[in-house]
Amino acid sequence: MKIETGKGKITLAALIGIWSVSALTSLPGLAVSPILDKLKTIFPSASEFDIQMLTSLPSLLIIPFVLLAGHLTTRVPYYRLLAWGLWLFLLSGVLYFFCGEMWQLIAVSALLGIGSGIIIPLSTSLVSRFFVGDYRVRQFGYASAIANITLVLATALAGYLADVQWRLPFMVYLLPIVSIVLIPSMSVCDGTVALAGAGQKNAPAGSINFPRLLPYMLYYFLVTYLTVVVSFNLPFLMGELKYDSDVSGVVISLFFLAIMAPGFVLSPILRVMKGGVEWICLLLIAVGLLLIFTFSSLWLIALGCIVSGVGYGIVQPYLYDCVAKVSSAGRVAFALALLMAMNYVAILVCPFIVDYLQRIMHVESQGFAFGLNAVVAFAVLLAMLAIYICKRKR
Repeated sequence: MKIETGKGKITLAALIGIWSVSALTSLPGLAVSPILDKLKTIFPSASEFDIQMLTSLPSLLIIPFVLLAGHLTTRVPYYRLLAWGLWLFLLSGVLYFFCGEMWQLIAVSALLGIGSGIIIPLSTSLVSRFFVGDYRVRQFGYASAIANITLVLATALAGYLADVQWRLPFMVYLLPIVSIVLIPSMSVCDGTVALAGAGQKNAPAGSINFPRLLPYMLYYFLVTYLTVVVSFNLPFLMGELKYDSDVSGVVISLFFLAIMAPGFVLSPILRVMKGGVEWICLLLIAVGLLLIFTFSSLWLIALGCIVSGVGYGIVQPYLYDCVAKVSSAGRVAFALALLMAMNYVAILVCPFIVDYLQRIMHVESQGFAFGLNAVVAFAVLLAMLAIYICKRKR
């Protein structure tokens, strides 16, 4: 079976390889979450700092290695670099089963962060290597949807396995085996498909249009910063509202499913939105956060999660395609690395900013984060509207 790319055809095995790499990007840190409450029992001498390091170190290391991997794509053969990242990811998954002390878990988590950092920009730029035009938009949507559905399914699986034995959730980190096996198929098809430069009309060979890239980076930081409070703060808000943790888990799953769903029909959605993708998606995120902040009804909180999730689910793959258009073929990976680094920076700084503002404003409500981010979202929307009006008047 051959798959049309817009500049030739590739095998189904190569396409599954591309999708399998996309699926890995959502996994870092996932296996640790179900056992966080058990770590103090498993490792009695572990401090709170040790546990924080275990959860935050992979994200800290992902950022520099995302940028490094994006840069190295111009110096190291692409599939060799991808193989390095996949093998490091897989090695960390294996080593987790042999860790008997907290410092060993932390060290292996660092290795996982390095492997993930290498894979993440390459996973997105794989789509740009093979697909162009509407085919690329569609595949960015599929890749985003696959990453999010993998997150939902792997989270459920890790939670179940954690109840059986605390090491078993680390089995999800063995998934790179599929991608490693399919690297030859991707490489062969890459050689047979004539690589059309991503966005050749927008950027000359070997270049990135940074004035056009920077707004996309800032916007991606903003929407990630706004929506990450759902996964970080919703469990605490649900607890404050006297809902069970199982209910909280279901609502958060709805959020991730809402992020996933638009990816399967991205092209028609973008055609309907035309030139208003950025402000429509930001409006959806703002309305969703406002619903969560304003109402205590479970159904309205769930609706808020779905609305904000849909907004983020549309704009994420849309931004990937926009960045591909402002980069030449050889620099797409680095441009996407710069964009995706904003995602992890936002994830890291959001809890600190919210906590700091909550302390100086002397607010104890768990809904504060949602109200704050809703205000930020509506403020940016007003600023975007003002800029648009000024441009029209000129």
